[in-house]
Amino acid sequence: MVKAHHQSLAHLIPFLEKFPGVRVLVLGDIMQDIFIWGRVKRISPEAPVPVVEVQRQTAMLGGAANVVHNLRALEAQAGLAGVVGDDEAGRAILAELDRAGVDRCGVVMEPGRPTSVKTRIIAHHQQVVRFDHEEKRPIAEASRQALVRELGKELAGSHALIVSDYAKGVISRGLMQEVIGLAGERPVVVDPKVKNLDCFRGATVITPNHAEAGEALGMELEDGASLERAGWELLKRLEARAVLITRGEEGISLFEKGEKVSRHIPAEAREVFDVTGAGDTVIATFTLALAAGMSLFDATRTANLAAGIVVGKLGTSTVTREELREALENGGLG
Repeated sequence: MVKAHHQSLAHLIPFLEKFPGVRVLVLGDIMQDIFIWGRVKRISPEAPVPVVEVQRQTAMLGGAANVVHNLRALEAQAGLAGVVGDDEAGRAILAELDRAGVDRCGVVMEPGRPTSVKTRIIAHHQQVVRFDHEEKRPIAEASRQALVRELGKELAGSHALIVSDYAKGVISRGLMQEVIGLAGERPVVVDPKVKNLDCFRGATVITPNHAEAGEALGMELEDGASLERAGWELLKRLEARAVLITRGEEGISLFEKGEKVSRHIPAEAREVFDVTGAGDTVIATFTLALAAGMSLFDATRTANLAAGIVVGKLGTSTVTREELREALENGGLG
């Protein structure tokens, strides 16, 4: 494994100028993230739990929809394909996508299926509890067929495809076989869930986190040697061009087809407030950078910088192109 040391990143700035001309299509599980903000002053007399005095509530795009939110924050063009329910949350997501300037022609509304909603209660900058409203059963066959039809149209005008899999029922082996075929030469970058991993054979880049990579191979990634075995094995098993393993505070490791050694980019030093949505930021930035012409390695370094920025924010957040430009000019976050 080769470690990437701090060096000038200013030569990557011209690629950021291309972002507004790049269109990325995102396919995956669409969610709504609700944050209830409050404060705790006492413990409930009914049970040993904190009583949260609610001060405000916000609703944001989540899951695959948060990936497109990240793309728009970086000033790229973005399209979204997936499934929502015919309910209040589904309609709220569609309205928010319109406000964000996202092409949502690929979003299918499925009657009788609830939109996935994750509600987090935050007090004193800490998450107290999260509760989910969702169904994980496969989407209806009519929805799958509608998705394939729309993906065929949407991919024609896109430079890359992101698959954002949360194992909520949208992704299946059959769908992915059709989608990878439709994508042709366009990069297909996948943020996978372990249960669906083999669905993504033939994708361009797979981006599991440290735990997912270990689980997929039935092994504990306890040290550099086990990480190396996992990365190269996944690359071979999935017939990908690259595997990018995100490792939280340890950074990101890149395993590239045709290379003899992996490359490791250490995490940027910064106080971490919240890792919510950090994976969405990584895959959005990485794919956009790749589509803009960066090498796999430089796209990984750029995504690593974006992750360092976003975890310093509370709640599902995004990184702007200007924030990224500043980090590249400074050679990191420092």
